[in-house]
Amino acid sequence: MNAQTLAQLRQHADHATLTATPRIVPARHPLRALGTVAAIVILLAIMQSVLGNPRWGWSVFAQWFFADQVLKGLALTLLLTASGTVLGFALGTALALARVSGSPLLARLSWGYVWLFRSIPLLVLLLLLNNLGYLYETIQLKVPFTDILLFRYPTTQLITQLTAAILGLAMNQAAFSAEVIRGGILSVDPGQLEAAAALGLPCHREVRRIVLPQAMRSILPAAFNDIIGLAKATSVVYVLALPELFYTIQVIYRRNLDVVPLLMVATVWYLVLLTFLSVIQVGVERAFARGSNRNARPRRQRDRRPPAASSAPLALRAGGSISIQHVDKFYAELQVLDDVSLELGAGSVTAIIGPSGAGKSTLLRTLNHLERVDAGFVSVDGELVGYRRDGDVLHELKEADVRRRRADIGMVFQNFNLFPHLTVLQNLIEAPIAVRGATQADAESLALALLTRIGLLDKADSYPRQLSGGQQQRVAIARALALQPKVLLFDEPTSALDPELVNEVLALIEELARSGTTLVIVTHEIGFARRIADKVVFMEGGRVVEVGTPAQLFEQPRQARTAEFLASVL
Repeated sequence: MNAQTLAQLRQHADHATLTATPRIVPARHPLRALGTVAAIVILLAIMQSVLGNPRWGWSVFAQWFFADQVLKGLALTLLLTASGTVLGFALGTALALARVSGSPLLARLSWGYVWLFRSIPLLVLLLLLNNLGYLYETIQLKVPFTDILLFRYPTTQLITQLTAAILGLAMNQAAFSAEVIRGGILSVDPGQLEAAAALGLPCHREVRRIVLPQAMRSILPAAFNDIIGLAKATSVVYVLALPELFYTIQVIYRRNLDVVPLLMVATVWYLVLLTFLSVIQVGVERAFARGSNRNARPRRQRDRRPPAASSAPLALRAGGSISIQHVDKFYAELQVLDDVSLELGAGSVTAIIGPSGAGKSTLLRTLNHLERVDAGFVSVDGELVGYRRDGDVLHELKEADVRRRRADIGMVFQNFNLFPHLTVLQNLIEAPIAVRGATQADAESLALALLTRIGLLDKADSYPRQLSGGQQQRVAIARALALQPKVLLFDEPTSALDPELVNEVLALIEELARSGTTLVIVTHEIGFARRIADKVVFMEGGRVVEVGTPAQLFEQPRQARTAEFLASVL
């Protein structure tokens, strides 16, 4: 057998070996094994040093670990920790909300509190509160600027040592927690606030249901660090002679001189307490991380039956007419809208096109008062948006009234702005319940009908992060429709989508265009605008350059700038 034949046989054998199911041998990591051995040796050495040295006094440790005095001191430590945490974070939340409020004086007052109580050492604060009776013999509450007395009590009887400790820990904790909570609030995407406002959610519900649940993911790690620090800081109240854990241990070892064993009693109890807090932290963080993991299983998979009328067209509210009169808008010295006037009929479909920076999105946002105009006004069915008329003067409505008015003007955002911590179904029912006063059952029934029509009934219990971009935008459209608005605004609804996902969103908007709801669409999809719109508006430099039907504007533009723009994009 010659060499060539042998080589061919070897090649054939190697090929046969590769095509068979191979056995996988993981790579070896000798340094990891060496590191593991070293860690075991270190741990055993520490255990031998601690457990084998009789001077640690483990028999004394065992004698005192569950002693009544120690357990009473531990109970007081737990009380101080719990009280300081609850009161401190409650006050800290109020301070954080004040810092981000629109009131300059309230924000400065909050900042002043944080500055003062972060600067005062906790030990000094506790002593000041304990000696408050020296400064004020009584604590009284009167109606300001009158002699009407509502409450009066001797300070020394009202502020005991325990009360001073709780107040001091809470006031100190509030200053630090306020900044942690403020940081969490600022971490929430501004688009979430705009989406909540566009849906007309009341401010208190927006904070409770949208802002704080999302802020908690940023707040929790730092907040639990503060709570753990507070649990250890309770030892400082020994200056008030309160028998918490550390003070109790001090009293005992000064009596029997077994210092180290008793310090270990305190150390182990602190370890138990802080381990318990760490376990709670893991559970709480996991609860607030809902919707953050794309690969997580949906929250709850229920057998959803499509509504009987699933094949019928979307049944929506009749559209409203829109009047835009001489609207101006400035950002500082920059004018982004310049004397814009338009009349859009009820049930019409209007496409707004133009180059970037033309003011298209800003104009759209003035239609539901997400942007305040500097001159002019907008009305829907003759009713002003964001204002009430008093002769020749327009008075801006209170925010609560503006939000209620927005319920008739739905908005779909470029970046979806779905609430990530709520399931698809919860996203759809939030506004109907909070704004329209719908029952849970009625809101869910409408939401399921809408999800059926957009082909996403099986995603009702999924979180937004578990959907594709096209699916998220369809859910965003369904969320806006759940309020049964008269007008539906679309701010470049396909610009954040991959090209293959655009058609599914455009198909849904085309169906809406046949429903009778008034649509206003800012878009760069010129072919789509030509196909769907009754009226096309071309804008540039904050002005309306030309308005016409698709046939007229796209085929025979009257303005040279319109023709130039279309030539560059068609």
